[in-house]
Amino acid sequence: MKKILGLDLGSRTCGIAMSDSLGMLAHGVETYRFKDGDYQKPLERVMELVKENGIEEIVLGYPKHMNNDEGIRCQISRDFKVMLEEAIPGIKVILKDERLTTKIAQDTLIFADVSRKKRKEVIDKMAAVAILQGYLDSLR
Repeated sequence: MKKILGLDLGSRTCGIAMSDSLGMLAHGVETYRFKDGDYQKPLERVMELVKENGIEEIVLGYPKHMNNDEGIRCQISRDFKVMLEEAIPGIKVILKDERLTTKIAQDTLIFADVSRKKRKEVIDKMAAVAILQGYLDSLR
């Protein structure tokens, strides 16, 4: 089975997760940091990971509001989806509702007794894991 990449795109960070080769488990790769609004940089990093790992599919977090409204962050995710599809021929990009994934990641890290400083460093990566794992679970 193909590996799948999961992304939690923010204004200055992009949490990145990857599935195992069986498509069952997501694991964190990194929290990629970039200048505010410079989405070309995370695009380049994702392109590197796609090439290095033979990724055929990307699950991109879609940050809807709790009342199901779509704000500016949703538009940024849609724009980034288009950027990915144009830059990586043949890639399939899926927008996945990411509501509560950061909360799930935060609760998991607190339960694991991770310090506040360390949580701040890895929260986006863990949110990407939650986004991707939710998608992988939905495939079964």
